[in-house]
Amino acid sequence: MNAIISASELASDLAGENPPVLLDVRWQHQGSMRDAYEEGHIPSAVFVDLDADLAGPAGAGGRHPLPDVDHFGAVMRAAGVSADRDVVVYDGGQNWAAARLWWMLRWTGHARVRVLDGGLALWTGALEQGAGTAPAEGTFEPAPNSTDLLDADSAAALARSGLLLDARAAERYRGEVEPIDKVAGHIPGAVSAPTTENVDQDGRFKPAAELADRFKALGAATTSDVGVYCGSGVSGAHEVLALAVAGIPAALYVGSWSEWSADGSRPVATGPDPQ
Repeated sequence: MNAIISASELASDLAGENPPVLLDVRWQHQGSMRDAYEEGHIPSAVFVDLDADLAGPAGAGGRHPLPDVDHFGAVMRAAGVSADRDVVVYDGGQNWAAARLWWMLRWTGHARVRVLDGGLALWTGALEQGAGTAPAEGTFEPAPNSTDLLDADSAAALARSGLLLDARAAERYRGEVEPIDKVAGHIPGAVSAPTTENVDQDGRFKPAAELADRFKALGAATTSDVGVYCGSGVSGAHEVLALAVAGIPAALYVGSWSEWSADGSRPVATGPDPQ
């Protein structure tokens, strides 16, 4: 299944006999966007809160560590998710939050999930107001796998033996600025690959062939082992999604720089070069 879906394709699918479960995961650093959801969302969409449902409490594991898997499963079932039914997720247009939910569903065993390319910003159909109607309970039971997930040690090893991509802005990678975490720089051996270069001016993902060329030029052509990290495991999921569009499987280091930089025993590199 393609990892992304266009607004026109989604409109057609929603009008069909077996419409997908639709999840609205709009998110901002300042707090929940449930109010924005109630002001207007794609009809039938169920709101999912990234901070409450897709991440655990911030701490040693980073700013957006994984949530309790049983809690995540309960939230997905309450949203109507079942393993045998397609799921489409969207956010306001940046696709970071939507990619996080896409990745989490894939990581926990749901193979039929796509992201609305360009998000709500490119939706031209009608919107629905209010809290929405609770869907029928789904049956999804999460079954996490180890293939899609990296921890600090495996990320460090991948930076040496394969390809570890840093999805943050290039100036954060170089250590010139650090607006959030206490330490500036990057994981030694990681290669800078900002998420902004995955999309066009409208926020749509670039064509698969163009993305494949980009990632191969960064080193994916010479290794089958690719991983991604970012600040806290959100924008990094967007890079994993872009890699999927390009046909390149990749794992996500969820703790990312917020976990790595908080551990004083971990080495830090600065400047434009990986090492």
